Amino acid sequence: MFAAVLSAVILGMEVHPVQVEADVSDGLPSFTMVGFPSAQVKEAQDRVRTAFKNNEIALPPKRITVNFAPADIKKEGAGFDVPVAAAVLAASGILEPEVLKGVMFAGELSLNGEIHAIPGILPIVIRAREEKCRLCIVPWGNMREACLVPDMKIIGVKNLKELIIFLKAPGKYRQPCIRQETEQPGQELDFSEIRGQESLRRAVEISVSGFHNLLMIGPPGAGKTMVARRIPGIMPPLTFDESLELTKIYSIAGLLSPTDPLVRQRPFRSPHHSSPAPALAGGGRNPRPGEITLAHRGVLFLDEMPEFSRRTLEILRQPLEDRVIRISRVYGTYTFPADFILCAAMNPCPCGYYPDMNRCRCTSGQVSRYLNKISQPLLDRLDLCAEAEPVSFSSLNGRQGEASDRIRKRVEKVHEIQRNRYQKENIQFNGELKGNMIEAYCRTDAQGKALLEAAFDRMDFSARAYHRILKVSRTIADMEGSELIKKEHIGEALSYRAFDKKYWS
Repeated sequence: MFAAVLSAVILGMEVHPVQVEADVSDGLPSFTMVGFPSAQVKEAQDRVRTAFKNNEIALPPKRITVNFAPADIKKEGAGFDVPVAAAVLAASGILEPEVLKGVMFAGELSLNGEIHAIPGILPIVIRAREEKCRLCIVPWGNMREACLVPDMKIIGVKNLKELIIFLKAPGKYRQPCIRQETEQPGQELDFSEIRGQESLRRAVEISVSGFHNLLMIGPPGAGKTMVARRIPGIMPPLTFDESLELTKIYSIAGLLSPTDPLVRQRPFRSPHHSSPAPALAGGGRNPRPGEITLAHRGVLFLDEMPEFSRRTLEILRQPLEDRVIRISRVYGTYTFPADFILCAAMNPCPCGYYPDMNRCRCTSGQVSRYLNKISQPLLDRLDLCAEAEPVSFSSLNGRQGEASDRIRKRVEKVHEIQRNRYQKENIQFNGELKGNMIEAYCRTDAQGKALLEAAFDRMDFSARAYHRILKVSRTIADMEGSELIKKEHIGEALSYRAFDKKYWS
């Protein structure tokens, strides 16, 4: 007897429907799985067979063949246990094959018949809705996550017995109520706690207003990390679509909270400098999101940037330009979103006090080797380079700085200006401007153009750095409410490119 159920496999960020077919026929008793299953998927036959035995479900002593179609896609993960069990039950005559039509199954089966939660349920349910499925059967532990998808009927089951009860008599099954819980967010770090560093605070506000990348350079203890950790607090709240997009990413990565799965705050990812390149880019046999993708719509903070390996840093170049990262494997190319603000912090030398030669203990060769860990192409992709000055005693004991909520209100106004300007374009922020759009939207007055021309000749900028100066100038002009980029706007943008010339010249 033949039966088939619908499931799905996640490859990168894409969800591919998989038809799980089972056939029970005469022959020597065996359990065979075909259709390009991985070793992890092949283990399902032992879990399913043992779970049936422990739940007093007797399979006939016949030849059981399970096929995963299409066969050209490799099947990974433990989420195929429940679909295999349902297909085998129907092919054995225990369930009616008709009740499985239009139903998406996913879940991991334990040896005693319990059904465990799996990562990636949210994108699977979204795909089920796209496939016009009438309902999804998911593990009970994934119910809160699955219920985030509107207009889709979800059934959560805790074990194999509940699954069979529901499929035999759907009308009589009474699913327990599930209560959506909202975790109370921790106390947000506030910019009012930052004393002094007015120029650095200004650079951060420009960075967030236009979604520009930022490099902070200065001696140890100047407050670079404190400032970086407060950046999400001045970013506008996530929209529901953005929250769902981030929840999908974190679901695939297996990083969602079981009690409150919806991602409600902008990500702030701060990987350790010992992290290898694949940890940032993502990857693995079946590629999963890395830190670059987990920072989508938020901030990727690289503390002590020169301490990262050169290979790890160079990985950032492509996603900083394209806002996506592409990972190629033998079985295909996977694309992950990577639209984030890169915020990096570093000391100017190994001891941290260069160019103050009264305190710096480093030789010129040590300083040069330390700074040259960051390549010029990567520096060109950092829109702003701001210096963190040593904090004076009077600043530490002075009045509090401006609060995050006031800065956020100004940032939201600038974002609104950009949304209105680029509503016909496929971008949202000035930092995303490319090619002809820069010429169209970054118009300067005569004095500003003359200043930009003189700076380009004297400071030896690359074409990429020139365009980034224009984009930062556009953001500064928006903050001032000016449609035309003026000389003072370009002057301030140039000041944020002068520090990299100061240290790397």
